[in-house]
Amino acid sequence: MFLGDNIYADTVDMDVMRAKYEKLASQPGYQELLAICPVLATWDDHDYGRDDVGAEYPMKRESQQVFLEFFNVPRSSPRWYREGVYDAQIFGSGGQAVQIILLDTRFFRSALKPEPRDAECPKWNYVSNDDPSATILGDDQWNWLEEQLRAPAELRIIASSIQVIPDQHCLEKWANFPRERRKLFQLIRDSGAEGVILVSGDRHFADMSRLTKSPANYPIYELTTSSLNASRGDKYEHNQHRIVDENFGSDNFGLIEVDWQQSDPQVSLQIRDVSGDVVMAHRLSLSELRAR
Repeated sequence: MFLGDNIYADTVDMDVMRAKYEKLASQPGYQELLAICPVLATWDDHDYGRDDVGAEYPMKRESQQVFLEFFNVPRSSPRWYREGVYDAQIFGSGGQAVQIILLDTRFFRSALKPEPRDAECPKWNYVSNDDPSATILGDDQWNWLEEQLRAPAELRIIASSIQVIPDQHCLEKWANFPRERRKLFQLIRDSGAEGVILVSGDRHFADMSRLTKSPANYPIYELTTSSLNASRGDKYEHNQHRIVDENFGSDNFGLIEVDWQQSDPQVSLQIRDVSGDVVMAHRLSLSELRAR
């Protein structure tokens, strides 16, 4: 799963955007990846169009077409005929179904609410926008997500380009729109969806979080994995929901392994470095992700 910022386009010129995608396509490692497994993708701000931008980006429909072309999305996919690149697929069956839900946190998102920078937030300082009309997903995507969460699956991986659980840093996050964040957890509960794990990117480091007292009536875990080749290098940021000692600041990728052979299937959340070595891990039983 590519979680966004797959390229740094930062442009309104679609020729520039296509050229940057072609640069990715020419990478031998990317070509090898395409040869051995399916690639699923959503976008974040830099491949959508511009840093931290949302619904106000003027070329979002054109950018969507370029995105779908690059990732070879079949013309039969509804992603070609609706606004936004959100998507869902189910892999496996017979009590071992895994649903992948790729959210679009850009196309419909309301403008961020900035405040003056200070010592704690020296670069960006985005604060809570509690306007009832403010949105991350937009009405159509919310309705679609509710339908997806009612589909039968034992494990559901919901991909959000920006972090959902961490709520203390100054940058983009679901907590900038607290009503939308609460709505997501309440929708998980109201739909009866169990087995939900969140994955996110964006931050240029890796982290693991858990919302223990979740409105979903079971703990929600989030695996943040970024960046594959442009990590920030530092390792500390306060996160009251973190379940490991510290975040990981070097280049990394995430892996979720499921052992279906156990009577209570085991799920391993992992961060691996560029050598493939596990640098961060947390193991849980699938039964933990059931309503209580």
